[in-house]
Amino acid sequence: MTVTRDDSTDMKNVPRGSDFARLTRELKAAGLLERRRGYYLLRMAVNAVLLAVIAVAFVVLGDSWWQVVTAAVLAVASTQLAFIGHDAGHRQIFRSHRNNDVVGHLHGSLTGISYQWWVAKHNRHHANPNHEDHDPDIEIHALAFSRAQAAEKRGVYSWITKHQAFLFFPLLTAEAIVLRLSGLVALCRRELRTPWREAALQLLPLAVYLTAVFVVLSPLKAVVFIAVHQGLMGVYLGCSFAPNHKGMPIIGEGERLDHLHKQVLTSRNVTGGRWVDALLGGLNHQIEHHLYPHMPRPNLRHAQPVVEDFCLRHGIPYSKTTLRDSYAQVLHHLHDAGAPLRQS
Repeated sequence: MTVTRDDSTDMKNVPRGSDFARLTRELKAAGLLERRRGYYLLRMAVNAVLLAVIAVAFVVLGDSWWQVVTAAVLAVASTQLAFIGHDAGHRQIFRSHRNNDVVGHLHGSLTGISYQWWVAKHNRHHANPNHEDHDPDIEIHALAFSRAQAAEKRGVYSWITKHQAFLFFPLLTAEAIVLRLSGLVALCRRELRTPWREAALQLLPLAVYLTAVFVVLSPLKAVVFIAVHQGLMGVYLGCSFAPNHKGMPIIGEGERLDHLHKQVLTSRNVTGGRWVDALLGGLNHQIEHHLYPHMPRPNLRHAQPVVEDFCLRHGIPYSKTTLRDSYAQVLHHLHDAGAPLRQS
């Protein structure tokens, strides 16, 4: 699937830069680009209390099958921590790069995701969302996001891609493990700066986590605890990311768009109010987030009507839908992308 536009917009004649500058002035005048340190400090305090409650519950319950519930709650808490790490990586919390990095590294360590590796990967995604040759988020061995990608799959990946719409949610159970392993692989390949610090941030918390689980729980319960925690965290993370771009237009080789059109056309917003904001860590306002990655999370919902109205006035397609329908669109797109393999 390549970039598509409605009749009101001609890709070859889009304005370059001026529209985005006007939109930026509107949002800046409304104060929506200002930092919200109080919000983030409160959010981090709530997360810290939640982690403390989980730790106490884990010790009190001991070697019990009720720990499956603890693991599920920990999966939710871990994902909320990952959202804070995401915001720190975009410099949303503090003006200082150093302070943001301290928060990011801490939360990366708590979630098992290498902050340094993830920031580098995520910045490439933001620079070229849904670009066939440059977006790492659509370069996944087991999935194809276009029929051209599906045609390149071989072996077991070909079989998975053929049935990827049905396997998508089950595959998400591995997402947290894949993210953790990707950071460790980057560390082993010496792709990260300050490798000793990165090793300590990734390996020491992992050792503490595994030790606590296997000391408190019997081997079988420990394995189940880890599987539930990591599996549900992977599903939660994947379900937070998938609605944002999957099934939206893909930018093909040689196609060029200015920042405003590139970010709006390849992103999808998810409606639903404050509960969806909290559930998805603000990523449901994906269009606004991609236009202004440094905009603090609580400001995105206020920027959304301004951006949508601006796009309407300038004839730029603005995509938004419900959470349920966003998943339906993702699965339909994956099913279509795998069609060539089912026909062979």
